[in-house]
Amino acid sequence: MAGKLTVHALDTARGTGAAGLRLTLRKLAPEATKPVDFTLDESGRATLLESAALTSGTYEIVFHAAEYQRANGLELPEPPFLDNIPIHFGVADATSHYHVPLILSPYGYSTYRGG
Repeated sequence: MAGKLTVHALDTARGTGAAGLRLTLRKLAPEATKPVDFTLDESGRATLLESAALTSGTYEIVFHAAEYQRANGLELPEPPFLDNIPIHFGVADATSHYHVPLILSPYGYSTYRGG
């Protein structure tokens, strides 16, 4: 079975998927990779890695929250309470589906391993 890494972000301030939210993915270990930017689709979703591109190791996703919120008309203080949200996680079984959801508001967020 081929593994994959997906994300889904929900904007609780607007009650929608976080369409257009930019995120940056990079592998941290065992061998670091260059960061790659992604933009979430109209439902707030993206597939980041599939099949052989997903390998065991430690990864980081940085959600660019303040940039997204400002682009959607939200007035934030300077500096914003949440600017960039880094999430570090491990991939032990590269044949599995790893899903990283983000529930986002201007003053808080939540994440977990989804399926």
